Amino acid sequence: MKRVFSLLEKTWLGAPIQFAWQKSSGNYLAVTGADFIVKIFDRHGQKRSEISLPGNCVAMDWDKDGDILAVIAEKSSCIYLWDANTNKTSQLDNGMRDQMSFLLWSKIGSFLAVGTIKGNLLIYNHQTSRKIPVLGKHTKKITCGCWNTENLLALGGEDKMITVSNQEGDTIRQTPVKSEPSDIKFSTSKTEERISSAENTISAVIGKKTLFLFHLNEPDNPVDLEFQQAYGNIVCYSWVSLIKIHDLTELRDMYAIINLDDENKGLGTLSWTDDGQLLALSTQRGSLHVFLTKLPILGDACHTRIAYLTSLLEVTVANLIEGEPPVTVSVDVEPNFVAVGLYHLAVGMNNRAWFYVLGENVVKKLKDVEYLGTVASICLHSDYAAALFEGKIQLHLIENEMLDAQEERETRLFPAVDDKCRILCHALTSDFLIYGTDTGSIQYFFIEDWQFVNDYRHPVGVKKLFPDPNGTRLVFIDEKSDGFVYCPVNDATYEIPDFSPTIKGVLWENWPMDKGVFIAYDDDKVYTYVFHKDTIQVPLLLYNGELTCQTQSGKINSIYLSTHSFLDSIKDTEPTDLRQMLMQTLMLKRFSDAWDICKMLNDRTSWSELARACLHHMEVEFAIRVSRTMGDVGTVMSLEQIKGIEDYNLLAGHLAMFTNDFNLAQDLYLASNCPVAALEMRRDLQHWDSALQLAKRLAPDQIPFISKEYAIQLEFTGDYVNALAHYEKGITGDNKEHDEVCLAGVAQMSIRMGDIRRGAHQALKHPSRVLKRDCGAILENMKQFSEAAQLYEKGQYYDRAASVYIRCKNWAKVGELLPHVSSPKIHLQYAKAKEADGRYKEAVVAYENAKQWNSVIRIYLDHLNNPEKAVSIVRETQSLDGAKMVARFFLQLGDYGSAIQFLVLSKCNNEAFTLAQQHNKMEIYADIIGAEDTTNEDYQSIALYFEGEKRHFQAGKFFLLCGQYSRALKHFLKCPSSEDNVAIEMAIETVGQAKDELLTNQLIDHLMGESDGMPKDAKYLFRLYMALKQYREAARTAIIIAREEQSAGNYRNAHDVLFSMYAELKSQKIKIPSEMATNLMILHSYILVKCAVLYIPEGQRLSPAEAAERSSLESSLGPQWLPPGKSGIHVKSGDHMKGARMLIRVANNISKFPSHIVPILTSTVIECHRAGLKNSAFSFAAMLMRPEYRNKIDAKYKKKIEAMRDRILLRQKRPRPHVHSASFFSQNASSSVLAVKTTFPIALQQGRHMLKDDWTMCPHCGFPALYSEFKILLNSESTCPMCSERLNSSQLKKITDCTQYLRTETE
Repeated sequence: MKRVFSLLEKTWLGAPIQFAWQKSSGNYLAVTGADFIVKIFDRHGQKRSEISLPGNCVAMDWDKDGDILAVIAEKSSCIYLWDANTNKTSQLDNGMRDQMSFLLWSKIGSFLAVGTIKGNLLIYNHQTSRKIPVLGKHTKKITCGCWNTENLLALGGEDKMITVSNQEGDTIRQTPVKSEPSDIKFSTSKTEERISSAENTISAVIGKKTLFLFHLNEPDNPVDLEFQQAYGNIVCYSWVSLIKIHDLTELRDMYAIINLDDENKGLGTLSWTDDGQLLALSTQRGSLHVFLTKLPILGDACHTRIAYLTSLLEVTVANLIEGEPPVTVSVDVEPNFVAVGLYHLAVGMNNRAWFYVLGENVVKKLKDVEYLGTVASICLHSDYAAALFEGKIQLHLIENEMLDAQEERETRLFPAVDDKCRILCHALTSDFLIYGTDTGSIQYFFIEDWQFVNDYRHPVGVKKLFPDPNGTRLVFIDEKSDGFVYCPVNDATYEIPDFSPTIKGVLWENWPMDKGVFIAYDDDKVYTYVFHKDTIQVPLLLYNGELTCQTQSGKINSIYLSTHSFLDSIKDTEPTDLRQMLMQTLMLKRFSDAWDICKMLNDRTSWSELARACLHHMEVEFAIRVSRTMGDVGTVMSLEQIKGIEDYNLLAGHLAMFTNDFNLAQDLYLASNCPVAALEMRRDLQHWDSALQLAKRLAPDQIPFISKEYAIQLEFTGDYVNALAHYEKGITGDNKEHDEVCLAGVAQMSIRMGDIRRGAHQALKHPSRVLKRDCGAILENMKQFSEAAQLYEKGQYYDRAASVYIRCKNWAKVGELLPHVSSPKIHLQYAKAKEADGRYKEAVVAYENAKQWNSVIRIYLDHLNNPEKAVSIVRETQSLDGAKMVARFFLQLGDYGSAIQFLVLSKCNNEAFTLAQQHNKMEIYADIIGAEDTTNEDYQSIALYFEGEKRHFQAGKFFLLCGQYSRALKHFLKCPSSEDNVAIEMAIETVGQAKDELLTNQLIDHLMGESDGMPKDAKYLFRLYMALKQYREAARTAIIIAREEQSAGNYRNAHDVLFSMYAELKSQKIKIPSEMATNLMILHSYILVKCAVLYIPEGQRLSPAEAAERSSLESSLGPQWLPPGKSGIHVKSGDHMKGARMLIRVANNISKFPSHIVPILTSTVIECHRAGLKNSAFSFAAMLMRPEYRNKIDAKYKKKIEAMRDRILLRQKRPRPHVHSASFFSQNASSSVLAVKTTFPIALQQGRHMLKDDWTMCPHCGFPALYSEFKILLNSESTCPMCSERLNSSQLKKITDCTQYLRTETE
């Protein structure tokens, strides 16, 4: 808010003053004070006229147009009238002698109402100069009044009366009031029932305390609004539609606060001009101040320089972007237009313009120019100015001396004389004068060449246009208020979407990085648009999102567009706001800013939006960068392939295709140097109609191939007529593979169209099997069975052919095809047909092919009388129904055993049991049922039967199978002695399964003989312990049994018992008792030594001495000791050392072989002597010479042994060094060592200690053996010496790491 001027007349000081603004325009202000003079000032404070009065001014008022000022004064009966147009004053006699007290002009007419102190009224029509005096309107002084919009006059006077009169002075309404009225006003009445636009309500202040409301339509119901006394007197009131209540401590809506420091007596009255630009304020001391509250919006911009009106006679030029300080220019007139160029400023009004030169911080007035008409607008640039007036433009140089120009280039008038058009708008750039006409023409005039270079015709007139800074694009608004972007380069226009019809102007972005961005604005909104090449997406200066606006106060205000909110800091922005900012950056093509926002959001959707926008704006490199960040390999590869394309249209076409804008892509492809790309795109998209149209023009040779693809699609959609036509068009005659596809399509479509003969013939001669199948299926659906079957058969689809022939009842053809048919269903149908015809052999073959075994069995039994075949089929297929049929057949024949067998096979156990009971065939039933998956109930039934028959063993067996262990054990223990062994074995198995301590004790008592006084063999107790998995007890029992067997001389049996127990304990990972391990080792050595005494290779004859010796050994050891002549185990011929070592081990434990002490010692002496082990021979010879053994020695050896003992004894008496005679033996065969260190492994085939580098194991029993020796042994033997299982050398594996076998396994 700016003070324009102040009036401080000395004659006014000390007393209040009156003033009145000129209505409508507000160009004049009438002021009067105590000097009896009415002074008239213009809006700049210059006095224009004055009216001398005979006394104080009583009242003054301007008419509705502001042309006439009426004044009345004391001591005068004249009305003074001042004409603003002629600046002359005239006087009007009121014709009444009394003094005037009231004056008011009508709101809508030229009527002037004048009231007197005696209550008389004068109505003067200034237009007709008619005066209408009305006497006695009021009885006392008329003090206030008001006109309404219908020329009704309401008056109030000191007589406490309000009257309403028309323009003729006739009284229409009158009403008395309680006190003197004041401040009468008309208003409209709004009630719930109706809303009226007429001013039909009168309001007045009564006695300064009450607000009186009087409705003209309801004169009998006036309203008095009384206020509390605390509020005081009513000073003023006003009718408004909106009320705001402000807190004095927070006046947010305050426009300005003005402090008048010199005014100490208080303020007087306020008054605004009608347009609200100027505010006049009087004070109590007699001064008047005028303030400027708003200005006309006058401004202009050229690039980043702006000029705007800052006061009525002041223009400011500024360049805020480049940091230039503002320059204020005082002008001579209050301008109607302002224009600024690169170096000049122009202001003006009417047909005159003043030009100023803009220097550095200095402005110089250049000249003024008069034009041929009233200037509507003017545009400046560097050297030229263009003024628009009365439908014409005058283009002229601003400074003639600046250019050494030709005379015709100094000025030019547009349009030419012969052009019948009016120019409605224009703009001036550095190169062009651009204007639009009422005929829709947009003309580009190139200033440098001084000629027109472009002419665009729009259907309707162009009323506004706004070029960008270079003039290469412009926005224009036509007379329909539609907005368009026009590109003169390619003479193309693009309609702006969602363009508001209220748009008043457009500003292009001046920031060089945002070319193509512009805003459109109306009274309260700004719309931001982006124009990019071929697309449009959704105010003095616009620069980098900052909109510089001019306000009515003469200032400029910078507003950041909401579309550029991303320019602020985005670090702490919410994701929702970031997404909105992302959309703004994409619409403005600010891809770098969009990249930063996407990095913050870091979600795939945002990156996808950015990539899509880059493609839309042909930013290929940036799109690749974004796609690579997303990991979109396919897009990156596609863009890498096209990024080097130089043809703009071709590149744009590819990108349009990527964004699914295929029509645009086609147009761009066709405009490129590779139009065939449009055809390729349509083919890839399967837009066949478009592809055919393009092929006719671009590639006629491709029409057959496109027709084929189109026909395939048409066939899929069911359009067989057009599909047939396109298949026929697709036949080339020289492309075999392609033509075969087309001919196949012709065949199928012909059949579908009803031309069966043509289609079938075409399909039969076609090489494709698939075509024959497909055509056959079509014909089958059409119920053309004969042709369908023929095609199936020709295509080798025998199953389908046979099926169709069956539907035709053509059994002969079905029979021909059966060898090729694999479908069981077809074989079944054929079999049923043949069976119905009584041809059972053919039927049974067909049933077999159909896997219908029940029917096969039925025919073999009922018709072909071949039960053997039926039985074999039942056994092979396990058919339940077949088994029932066979059982029924055997039952009819009286073969109850076979019948029972097949009843069980058919799961008819109850019937089988009943049959077995009836015919005493329970043994057969029991044998059969025991091999089947049978229920406990069936086993119990059998057990009960045998129990009733006193057949204890069978009863116990089946009680065991059904889990009734107590009853089973009871029957097993009752078995007769003939079945005792087997019964005890079953009893042991029963107890083992039952795991019942009571049953166990019961069986142990039986085995110990407590029940019958006959103890049973200990082996049963051993087996019981094994069944109960009581392995330690079983081991102790096994040792006892082995000891008994050894005492009886049954060494092999003892060995087997210990070995089986040893293997079982080892499998259960239980440590082997040392006694068991020692006994097993000694027994195994004993068994080995039997074969080591003398080995006779196969085919070798014995010498007389050898034969005598063998005979002697046989007589001493028994013939069972020696192997036959051809079956040596592992001892080579003459290898007496190994035999001697085995015999020494046995002899050292001779007490364990009481039945053969003397023979064993004899053999030991002989073998030790033959092996050169003299000390051992002497030791055992001395043992033989003991009295208890001496008489039992064979006479043939007795003397020899005695002599041997004597010789060795004699030698020992000679002095010689002490030698451990058994040092080597202790390492390899010492029994004492083995007795102590039983965990050291012994080779199973030699009884020697193992060597870690020559280690193997028997794969059956797991006992170690020397690998090399074991392989030699297996070359002549096929069993393991330990477990007697069959074995060959290929099964042996040499073990390199024997550590795990050296762990302790004995206790």
